[in-house]
Amino acid sequence: MRQLLMAAAGSSAAMALSAVPPPGATAIEPPGAAVAGPDLAQAVTLADLRRHLTAFQEIADYNGGNRAAGKPGFDVSVKYVAGQLREAGLLPSVQEFTFPHWRERSAAALAQTAPRTAAYKREHDFLSMVYSGSGDVTAPVTAVDIPSSGAGTSGCEATDFTGFPKWSIALVQRGSCTFQTKASNARAAGASAVLIYNRRGEKGPIAGSVERPQRLPVLGTSNRVGAELVKAARHGGVTVRVRTKTVQGMKRAANVIAETAQGRADNVVLLGAHLDSVAAGPGINDNATGSAALLAVAREIGALGADLRNKVRFAWWGAEEDGLRGSEHYVRSLTGAERSRIALNLNFDMLGSVNGTRGVYDGDRSRGSGTKPPAGSAAIEKLFRDYFASRRLPVTDTPFNGRSDYGPFIAEGIPAGGIATGAEGRKTAAEATAFGGRAGRAYDPCYHAKCDRLRNVDLALLDGNADAVAHVTQRLAASTLPVNGQARAFSARPSAPPEWQGPHLIR
Repeated sequence: MRQLLMAAAGSSAAMALSAVPPPGATAIEPPGAAVAGPDLAQAVTLADLRRHLTAFQEIADYNGGNRAAGKPGFDVSVKYVAGQLREAGLLPSVQEFTFPHWRERSAAALAQTAPRTAAYKREHDFLSMVYSGSGDVTAPVTAVDIPSSGAGTSGCEATDFTGFPKWSIALVQRGSCTFQTKASNARAAGASAVLIYNRRGEKGPIAGSVERPQRLPVLGTSNRVGAELVKAARHGGVTVRVRTKTVQGMKRAANVIAETAQGRADNVVLLGAHLDSVAAGPGINDNATGSAALLAVAREIGALGADLRNKVRFAWWGAEEDGLRGSEHYVRSLTGAERSRIALNLNFDMLGSVNGTRGVYDGDRSRGSGTKPPAGSAAIEKLFRDYFASRRLPVTDTPFNGRSDYGPFIAEGIPAGGIATGAEGRKTAAEATAFGGRAGRAYDPCYHAKCDRLRNVDLALLDGNADAVAHVTQRLAASTLPVNGQARAFSARPSAPPEWQGPHLIR
């Protein structure tokens, strides 16, 4: 059922010459060769994945309907993951942390007051950004560096706001940098509120986070509303009213981390997936699917034995839905030496969207958009693409935009990659031809919604993606040569205790 990845003989020979082990070390399989020994992809089964998904669903059902960070369902999910790891013979650590909490005290409002009056509909036309501040502002709208086409960099640079009229409402388009960057630049320029509108081709308002508490209102609008306001602002001007009422505080969450006993501690392969859901629902596709895939691989990885030449570290991140809080905390908690020992990061977020694609993070930047991937990210993309090609499965690029937990790693120059099957974006006609499903519909129709339950998962798509996770993990556990030039040989001496475990980790 599961085929092994084979490379061209010439490519394998060239790589073998560059991977000569030091004296006394065991020779390494060239990176292009088939995996040796047990096949991890064969060991990870759909039954394993279903069992974990069912457990996460049950946890949510008995704990308020969600697994959001700071809520009981998340705390029980942490215990479940830790218990599964202990059963597999791994030693999980729970890294606790606090992060800013935010909620709306009352529904936000957005309305045009001049040159005409028009009330926009919450959820249909706009949404409050998580961590938006409170305010009631009526002011002219100023469009900031709006691109004529494509994503553009609207609001990403302080210079975009040169000549910006103080106290006006900043209107920027989504794309190329974080919402937090756009909002911070707008506030520094004197804006009284910020409207961030969706890109062309994406329907509905933006459901997003500005990552940190803001002092001014920040709303995400649909492309239709944004384009309408841009046009009006450029032709005589437009005035709108923005009203938000929010409350902010602190919450507690945790990361669960475990690693293999064997393997080189100075060349760690780190796999991550976020464990939390949004408060609206149980988050089974987003992201129990990624969490389940990691658990399935972690429970079987010990069978690789001596083939674990590099340590493999597993991380279930907390509070991703609140702005990548868990992965950011983890990366900040590491010393420079500890960060340097991480060879790469693999991230898995939403692996079974029911109208999804088989998306591989764009590590070679072939799409020409998003953040700039660190060197080695292209090699990670190729490992996944080669695996899917060996199974004659189509793939597409997923934007490398920092929206998931790999973001804090690439900010430190650590190569990253992974798989995603799509969120609120709409499937194109070309994608429907390649992957099936319905063009013009969301990849995940229950994204961030109450209906994100087990029936909202394409199990066949998830199964194939979990195989890819297992296969690429096994390849990189043997050698990371294509990614960072390190051909790690397995040593017969016992591995040292994990150096990354410090006082900030709680057993």
